Amino acid sequence: MAGNSFGKIFNVTTFGESHGPALGGVLDGCPAGIELDMDIIQHELNRRKPGQSAIVTQRKEADEVVFYSGIFEGKTTGTPIGFAIYNTNQKSKDYGHIKDSYRPSHADFVYDKKYGFRDYRGGGRSSARETASRVVAGAIAKQYLSNIKFTAFVSAVGPIKIEKPYQELDFKTIEKNPVRCADSTTAKKMEEYIRQIRKEGDTVGGVITCVIQNVPVGLGEPAFDKLHAELGKAMLSINAVKGFEYGSGFAGSQMKGSQHNDPFNTDGTTQSNRSGGIQGGISNGMDIYFNVAFKPVATVMQAQQTIDNKGKKVVMEGKGRHDPCVVPRAVPIVEAMAALVIADFKLVSSTNKI
Repeated sequence: MAGNSFGKIFNVTTFGESHGPALGGVLDGCPAGIELDMDIIQHELNRRKPGQSAIVTQRKEADEVVFYSGIFEGKTTGTPIGFAIYNTNQKSKDYGHIKDSYRPSHADFVYDKKYGFRDYRGGGRSSARETASRVVAGAIAKQYLSNIKFTAFVSAVGPIKIEKPYQELDFKTIEKNPVRCADSTTAKKMEEYIRQIRKEGDTVGGVITCVIQNVPVGLGEPAFDKLHAELGKAMLSINAVKGFEYGSGFAGSQMKGSQHNDPFNTDGTTQSNRSGGIQGGISNGMDIYFNVAFKPVATVMQAQQTIDNKGKKVVMEGKGRHDPCVVPRAVPIVEAMAALVIADFKLVSSTNKI
């Protein structure tokens, strides 16, 4: 199986399955001498872990990261950083009913057809639990990029969305509500809606907005390695993501060029930033902001028609512990992947001055 690594220089390779002994990764290319705060890394994992509130999956995992290499006396050594997160609360029996059947909109069918074998316990390698390893690597990337600020928040759940631009929001409210919404009034509506959806045995999707501030001018390349292209790839690699837009996004397609252009100020900043902090694939020093759309979780507690591995029609109903809405727990994952992209481009730029 290929495709387990991300990044050119600041490179992470992840391993493990949701119901195996552990998940983990090897982070290569991290410069030496970076002082790491282990509490911050664990805090990022705590933001992603299951069981943290009543509106997410009730699987209880400590998600404590253990480091095996690449760190000495609290600082990175420049060698590969190896780490693991041990699984302690698997209930594999909850997945016995799908051993020979394919869950609608999951990776079960294509996984089986591609590899001729699948770990049906929670999805195996295709499980979103793999993202815990990304959060660890992203937390290290954030500390390497100490002057750059990454802020993600839930901006929509189903039909409920924040109507204000991010500049008018108070980011301090994000961690004060279980939905991780940057507007307290909207957060209450979102939480009530998720609770309602859960009672119905159903799920709902949403949108996460991410803002990256203090990015220097010059990250990214003008052809295939555009900064926004790599950010898009990073976000679309996250489980359940269905869409990515940056800056004016799809709304920009409805505007005239005279309306959409970003006039320059004398200091090189722009007046409107509809470019989303990136022009010609290269960061321009303005805030980078983008939206990531997540589909509803595919496992619903309702009867659905599907097929088994012999092509016979069967009926299945979801069992076990699942998120009615994945976006609250995906906020730190979006930040982590954004940090990995920026860290990689910073190292590429330092070795490839124009």
